[in-house]
Amino acid sequence: MKTVARPLFQYLRSSAWRLPFAVLAALVILAINEVAYDGSTDALESVGQRASARTQIQLAWRALIDAETGQRGYLLTGRKEYLEPYHNAITSVDEAMQWLGRYYAGDAAGGPMLQTMKKASDVKLSELATTLNMHAEGAESAWRELVLTDIGREQMDAFRLAASQLLTLETQRVAAERRGIFSTLRAGRIGVGAMTLLGLLALFLFLRQTLALDRSQRDHADAMQAERDRLQAEATLRTADLTELARHLQTAREDERSRLARELHDELGALLTAAKLDTARLKRAIGPPTADVQERLNHLNDSINRGIELKRRIIEDLRPSSLSNLGLVAALEILTREHAARSEAALKAELEHVSLSPAAQITVYRLVQEALTNISKYARARQVQVSLLPQLQDGRAGATVAVRDDGVGFDLGVRRNSTHGLMGMRYRVEAEGGTMRVLSQPQQGTCIEAWLPVLPVLPEPADGDDAVDGPRAGFDPGAGAPAPATRVG
Repeated sequence: MKTVARPLFQYLRSSAWRLPFAVLAALVILAINEVAYDGSTDALESVGQRASARTQIQLAWRALIDAETGQRGYLLTGRKEYLEPYHNAITSVDEAMQWLGRYYAGDAAGGPMLQTMKKASDVKLSELATTLNMHAEGAESAWRELVLTDIGREQMDAFRLAASQLLTLETQRVAAERRGIFSTLRAGRIGVGAMTLLGLLALFLFLRQTLALDRSQRDHADAMQAERDRLQAEATLRTADLTELARHLQTAREDERSRLARELHDELGALLTAAKLDTARLKRAIGPPTADVQERLNHLNDSINRGIELKRRIIEDLRPSSLSNLGLVAALEILTREHAARSEAALKAELEHVSLSPAAQITVYRLVQEALTNISKYARARQVQVSLLPQLQDGRAGATVAVRDDGVGFDLGVRRNSTHGLMGMRYRVEAEGGTMRVLSQPQQGTCIEAWLPVLPVLPEPADGDDAVDGPRAGFDPGAGAPAPATRVG
């Protein structure tokens, strides 16, 4: 075990740097990615603003031309349809110049160009409005003279020059920002590529160490499995030995009880019977006794009778003669009847004949006896139900014995020091190939239920053969198992 654990310890010690390195690499890649993303996002947003600025400059330029076109058309034709484009163009120029004013606020390079552009547009729009006013007043020669001057052309040239300069400035800025985007993406690409190479190197080292760790773990698991198999085999052998020893002790205990019961019946029974006969002879020998002598003789006779009754109860507790002479059902009827006579609880018995081995019969009898004793001591029950019924379990014929009460019950999850009786019951049942379960809750009563296999059904005797004496063993599985008795309480 030590040789298996040493490579694992060495691996853990040598791989202590891998986790910090992986975390650092992940943080570096994350930082590179975030920096590239933020730079690219800012640059793209700025490029979008530049495009909007170019659009607004071109919009103002086109709107100013549309205003001049509308003014010329109205002056030449006198049709008012040309005034609508003129007024729309003035509104567009004003909105575009307001947007550009907010955009170039604080811009040292573009601000002066915008001021020149705005001044030229204001002068041009003023010149257009003046000619329209003169036309409306009927001063034909005045507005024609004003149109023929170079004032409008000079302002349009100044406006075009400033707009062209702003467009050139925005184009240069867009080109610079595009170069910045490409630089950021290239730096991010290089950084991610480098960290990817480092990650692949770390992955290679990790996989190599993982293979070594897997080999170490497989060796360790094989050693652990071999140790578990050895311990399991040893535990199985020890369990079998202890089970056999416990079964032998249980059998020896019942045999000793039977021997002691026979000796009490033979020896003590003979002594008490002889004493009773001697008492009768003594009574006849002394003749008519006095009142005092008669009282003493009656007391002696009663004492001998109580001794005989005590002897009978002790023998029945050691080895019930009713079980050997009358069968299991009769023995249980006597046991439950005596318990009902001694207890205040109402007792109901539902007993059917089942064919069990002698060892299984004494197991059932002891289980019921122990359960009734516990009910008398602890349960404080008002109703008790004892049942012995045939029942199938997993396709096997068997018998179920159950003792139920509506007493105080107990919590099965709490370990108790007074459960040796239940442990003894469980062992007796399992030693006979059966199963046992205990159901109980505080203030809801207790149910002790055990299932034991029955003896196989004997074949029907052939014609002319002697019939088997006594009741047939087992019961017909094809008839189905009756439903378990309802729990009391």
